[in-house]
Amino acid sequence: MNLDLAHFDAVIVDLDGTLVDTLGDFTAALNAMLADLALPAVDAGVVETMVGKGSEHLVRSVLRHLRASDALYDQAFDDYQRHYGVVNGLHSKVYPGAVEGLRLLRDRRLRLACLTNKPTDFARQLLTSKRLDVFFDPVFGGDAFERKKPDPLPLLKTCEALGSRPGRTLMVGDSSNDARAARAAGCPVVLVTYGYNHGEPVQEVDADGFLDSLARLDSWTSPVGAARGLG
Repeated sequence: MNLDLAHFDAVIVDLDGTLVDTLGDFTAALNAMLADLALPAVDAGVVETMVGKGSEHLVRSVLRHLRASDALYDQAFDDYQRHYGVVNGLHSKVYPGAVEGLRLLRDRRLRLACLTNKPTDFARQLLTSKRLDVFFDPVFGGDAFERKKPDPLPLLKTCEALGSRPGRTLMVGDSSNDARAARAAGCPVVLVTYGYNHGEPVQEVDADGFLDSLARLDSWTSPVGAARGLG
């Protein structure tokens, strides 16, 4: 696999766990939701293992973790959405190297899209609050298509929007969701080592490369990547 950036016409970048550490936002919104339901709070360590498969999965996972009734889901989801809209971006931070990596891709004249399982409105709000929106057109969330990652449909639709073939479109993410979707869509995929990945070691995921900073997207010299012969 040729992972030189010259091989690509476009790059699709995940949001949560890849560009922005949003664990604080998730935890704050979930705990506000749980307070509304008179349920105990959860800590960030628990939430971290549940992030990445969309808001619906996150809310259901928290309720299951607390052994709460499934009958609470509709109210819980509505409460979560309302609270998340308030805290979105307040307890999150851009990862070191993320801006430098996006500038590098832009300077290489690669077309950039942000593709996340977070709802599109929340994704756009977060990108704007962190001044990352200037790098992306388009932005697609988990509600943009009929299915979410790890299904390949969102990547294939994003490639269409970018006007690029999957084989010449690099996926950059932090989890097995991103890698599985990319593999199924025919996109090369690189994962960062600092994201969430459902509480599992990201180095065990089938990917073409691993990076400890997006600022290294043109050098492939991350320790994990080098260990796999990708440096």
